[in-house]
Amino acid sequence: MNDIDFKRDRGIAKDFLENFWDLNGESKYLNILQDVANRKSKSIQIELEDLINYKEMDEEFLRRVTENTRRYIGIFADAIEEIMPEPTDILADDDYDIFMTQRVEDGTEDANDADSQKKMPPEIKRFYEVYIKASSKGRPFTIREVKASYIGQLVRISGIVTRCSDVKPLMQVAVYTCEECGFEIYQEVTARAYMPLFDCPSQQCTINKAKGNLIPQLRASKFLKFQEAKIQELSEHVPKGHIPRTMTVHFRGELTRKVAPGDIVELSGIFLPMPYTGYRAMRAGLIADTYLEAMSVSHFKKKYEEYELKPEEEEEIARLAEDGDIYNKLARSLAPEIFGHEDVKKALLLLLVGAPHRKLKDGMKIRGDIHICLMGDPGVAKSQLLKHIINIAPRGVYTTGKGSSGVGLTAAVQRDPVTNEMVLEGGALVLADMGICAIDEFDKMDDSDRTSIHEVMEQQTVSIAKAGITTSLNARTAILAAANPAWGRYDMRRTPAENINLPPALLSRFDLLWLILDRADMDTDLEMARHVLHVHQAKESPDLGFTPLEPSVLRAYISAARKLTPPVVPRDLEEYIASAYSSMRQEEAKSNTPHSYTTVRTLLSILRISAALARLRFSETVAQSDVDEALRLMQMSKFSLYSEDRQRSGLDAISDIYSIIRDEAARSKRLDVSYAHALNWISRKGYSEAQLKECLEEYAALNVWQIHPNTFDIRFIDV
Repeated sequence: MNDIDFKRDRGIAKDFLENFWDLNGESKYLNILQDVANRKSKSIQIELEDLINYKEMDEEFLRRVTENTRRYIGIFADAIEEIMPEPTDILADDDYDIFMTQRVEDGTEDANDADSQKKMPPEIKRFYEVYIKASSKGRPFTIREVKASYIGQLVRISGIVTRCSDVKPLMQVAVYTCEECGFEIYQEVTARAYMPLFDCPSQQCTINKAKGNLIPQLRASKFLKFQEAKIQELSEHVPKGHIPRTMTVHFRGELTRKVAPGDIVELSGIFLPMPYTGYRAMRAGLIADTYLEAMSVSHFKKKYEEYELKPEEEEEIARLAEDGDIYNKLARSLAPEIFGHEDVKKALLLLLVGAPHRKLKDGMKIRGDIHICLMGDPGVAKSQLLKHIINIAPRGVYTTGKGSSGVGLTAAVQRDPVTNEMVLEGGALVLADMGICAIDEFDKMDDSDRTSIHEVMEQQTVSIAKAGITTSLNARTAILAAANPAWGRYDMRRTPAENINLPPALLSRFDLLWLILDRADMDTDLEMARHVLHVHQAKESPDLGFTPLEPSVLRAYISAARKLTPPVVPRDLEEYIASAYSSMRQEEAKSNTPHSYTTVRTLLSILRISAALARLRFSETVAQSDVDEALRLMQMSKFSLYSEDRQRSGLDAISDIYSIIRDEAARSKRLDVSYAHALNWISRKGYSEAQLKECLEEYAALNVWQIHPNTFDIRFIDV
């Protein structure tokens, strides 16, 4: 291919940039160039999709851009230089502008000089970067599908980022000044390593036979931001019996700091070889390494803070927020294929929403993340719920108890292969910062490994003092653990403390410990079997009475809820919450075999769950209904145990409901009880509304109380 072709191609590129119009009828690239000229942005991203849609595009030109991308970035940069508009804003001169003005003046003086080394390379004049983004149509390649035939081509791959280096300056143009003749010498650097110039190559020094000493001018040289990352195949793309492959990715300029370890990303870039240098080249022989020069980065799941809602999403969220039953709908949209567990799903929804973090004036922090432990018999879909929550959360890490060590969960000290220094590598809890860490088989973990979680759950940091590195890493993560009871299944002949078999220090850190017992019940078992069979045949959940919300809609709704002002607890609710907490403590003190450890952390848990419920309603204040729901969830988490306790004590449901209402009325010293309050009290103990109505009728017939015919409010007959 000769030079004429490239000149023609530069003309095609220039024509495309000037004459491409987007769907709104605006000149897309001329607007971008104007922003660059006004120093509002530094990158120009040319989308291959636009080249395909351009009506006057030559197919051969398109093929050359795809197969020889590195060269065509230079051609597009030359075309941009020719058509770059003048800035419309008045800009203050920075160091770069002063340097460039001086250089241009010097260049005009020596215009007749034919010294090639004195010519200013085009890279040093450019204050912008050009990227060519691959088309988003079709499936991205997996790492093992990118073979030697793709060298130099634009490819699109997906994977998970496993390691990121720090951002360092990379030399692009080295500038030297000669001590003898005062010439400014430019040296373009195209590789990772380069040999600096020592002798002045200018004509003046050559004629005078003076070996002028060159002094590097770092202020005048051009550096690029450079970051190296390792990307690994996703587990679903790895063939059976193989291990995941990795690829090195180089990010330059404005693409740096876009990814972090643990992110699942889709990259488009140029697949290039990189020959080894120095001692490694002697050992490697003819072998070269390969890497991907990144051109664009897109995340599969954005963080809640980075979520930018589209107008149609905002409309849908506003419509959902007005729905009175949104709490139930969102909860039932979580894993609709799993039968039942409605209250468990409500708790998991609140875990996704979370409460706001509180920072006091003296610097003390109170966590807002909600921790949940699901403890239950085998086969109650604990692991499936964990996997589903990780899929919905924008940042989630899934580990198992036996496959995780304390170091793997917190942080490990390793030797960096590039710099040979000792560096910290974050474990699962650090990778899940500002997200969710799901730990399955929690009961199978060694005690020594489990203690490393204590600090993370309350202080939300990981403190390290290893190999001369003393530091504290952030681990602001919500922990979702799943465990089996001590003997595999829950043994009703033993106390709850013996069955749960986790230390009190750890149990008190969980906001909700959910006991899910698998009990034989004819009606429930029949309904569950029908549900499972339907899911197997239709590959979708049975009709829920509404269309379950997609995970993307759930993420958008939660993101909108988290962006609101943190909800506050009004003064009139303080006494109500305090009395509810003290009564929980009294109940536990009276019980011979307490089901849980009620500590001050339980009070904070009530506040956190109430705040999460207020967030879901898009409210800025916590209502009494939120506190009641938080208390109900805490009681319902042990619901399966209460039903067993009642069977043991020999109390029938109707008598038990009567005693609950009577005791609560006596405690509050009143004869009138509203139906809503009575329903709230008995639902906390696991009874249904139908059983309450039966109790009201039975005791009204015995003249114990009177019932209002319309509202069903209760009035005790004082004897």
